[in-house]
Amino acid sequence: MSTSSGNPESWISSFCSLLGHEYFAEVSEEFIEDDFNLTGLQTQVPMYKEALEMILDVDPEEDDLDEDEDDELDESADGQSGIGGRQYGGRRHSPLASDLSVIESSAELLYGLIHQRFICSRAGIQQMSEKYELGHFGVCPRTNCNMARTLPVGLSDIPGEDTVKLFCPSCLDVYVPPNSRFQTVDGAFFGRTFGALFLLTFPEYDISKSGAEALTSLHRSGSSMAVDENNPVINGFHARNIAPGLGRDKIYEPRIYGFRVSERAKSGPRMQWLRSKPDDVTELDEARRFAQEHGDSDDENEGANGRPATRRRPAGNARLRQQQRRNQNRSPTSVEANGAESEL
Repeated sequence: MSTSSGNPESWISSFCSLLGHEYFAEVSEEFIEDDFNLTGLQTQVPMYKEALEMILDVDPEEDDLDEDEDDELDESADGQSGIGGRQYGGRRHSPLASDLSVIESSAELLYGLIHQRFICSRAGIQQMSEKYELGHFGVCPRTNCNMARTLPVGLSDIPGEDTVKLFCPSCLDVYVPPNSRFQTVDGAFFGRTFGALFLLTFPEYDISKSGAEALTSLHRSGSSMAVDENNPVINGFHARNIAPGLGRDKIYEPRIYGFRVSERAKSGPRMQWLRSKPDDVTELDEARRFAQEHGDSDDENEGANGRPATRRRPAGNARLRQQQRRNQNRSPTSVEANGAESEL
C-alpha cells in the first residue's frame, strides 16, 4: 500500500485507516520512541520487541537474517535428501508464518496500549479534539440530548475486558456504538481517563450544541469553541456544559391517555432521580456557597498583615495539658524553673 506521493504508507497510518479504526489517533513516532511512555508495557505484550519494530517500520537486523539463513542451509544439508528433505523444509518454514501472525496481533495490542497514553498527552488530546469537532465519534442516541457529540471511552484499562463505548457529556452516560464494526475495538485502547480529561482540558466547548450546529459554527468561525462572558463558571465548568441533557423537561415521563403513570405503579418510572438536576445550577457551586456562609469567620481569622492567622487551641487548655504532661514525666527530685525543689 502506498500514498499519493509514492512513499510507502507507514504501519500506523495503515492501522488507523482500517475499517472500524476511525476512533484512533495517529500516535507520533517521537512519542513511541520515548522509553518513558512505554514503561510497564513489556510485561503486557508478547514478543514486545518484534511488535515495536513492526509499529515503527524497523526492518530486522541483517546480521540476524544472515544467521538464520546459514542455520537453514546447515540443517538442510544435514537432513535427508528426496521427499523427506522437502517435507523437513516445509516444517521448518511453517513456524515463521505463525510467528508473523503473533507479531501482528501483538503490534495491535501494543499500539492500543500506547494509544491509551497518547490521547491523554497534549499532542494526542489535541488530535482527538479535532476529530471531536468534525463529529468523527458520532452523536448520542438519546433523544433529549439533541444529538450531542460523544467521546470514545473504555470501561476498563485492562485489555480484553470490554469493548469501546461512547460517553455523552450531555447526559453523562455511556452507550454502545451504533455500528457493529466498532464492537470489536478494545475499550482499553481509550481507557477511563480520556473522557473526563477531555472535558477538563477544553471547558470552552459548547457541548449543548448538536453535531450539525457545531459543524456550522466550525465552518463559520474556524472553531466550535464559544466563550460567553455572561455564562457563569461553576467549579471550573461553564454552566451550560453541566449535563445539559438532564433536568426538568429532559426526562421521559410515560403517560396513558394523557395521565402520568405513577411511580408506585407496576409499569411506572423508576430511578428518575438519576437524571435529575437542580433548576438553578448555581446551587452546585459549593465553593461559592461555602465562601458566602463562612465569609465572616474567614475575615476574623486574618492577621494584621492580611495573612490568614493560624488557628490554635485555647491557651488555658494548652497550659493545663503541659502541666499534666510534666507531672507525669518528672522525677520526685526534679527542680522547677524557679529553682525550688518539687514536692515529693
